[in-house]
Amino acid sequence: MPIKVMVVDPYQLVRRGITSILEGEPDIEVCGEAADRTEALGLIENHKPDICIMNNRINQLSGLDVIHKLKQAGAGCRFIFLTSSMNPPELQQALTLGIEGIVPKEAFPDELLFAIHMIGRGRKYYDYDLLEARLLEGMQKNDSPLTPKEQEVLQMLSEGLSNKEIASRLCITDYTVKKHVSKILSKLALPDRTKAALYYHHHRLRQNAPL
Repeated sequence: MPIKVMVVDPYQLVRRGITSILEGEPDIEVCGEAADRTEALGLIENHKPDICIMNNRINQLSGLDVIHKLKQAGAGCRFIFLTSSMNPPELQQALTLGIEGIVPKEAFPDELLFAIHMIGRGRKYYDYDLLEARLLEGMQKNDSPLTPKEQEVLQMLSEGLSNKEIASRLCITDYTVKKHVSKILSKLALPDRTKAALYYHHHRLRQNAPL
């Protein structure tokens, strides 16, 4: 089954540019375009998209606020947030909302398509060039290094795998995975697994530094 995608942007020219990229993919179906929250909600109710691509500004509203309102109204689709930059409060809001994708407006088409396919498989995709080091304040390691097994679990967290999927891949129990995750968060002084994934990508992709 193709991945059903809708595009929300106040400018028709931008919407058409994005949909023209998506329409060339055999496993993606564009199910509609919307200029504002009202149109977006109508499309979501009528077409049940898998993914909604949301601009960072929808007229006078923040795209994050629009996503929040759509979720409150019952939208069950996943969201990709298109933006040129993010400040710490916006990142925190995006994480709190559980947004599945963050993609820069300057991205090449291949990156957007990659994000759609990742999210379509139930994972998350964040472009880490958007996340400056200041967004990761407080995410520094303490004096207790991660064990090789904990590093392995952290890598799988960064791939968006659930505890059950990690347990299956490592041939261990769900309970053991939970213990590993708890120790990882404690050692890295992180509040949740999403920020653990951000930590992993920041250190391994941007700095190419060993854990």
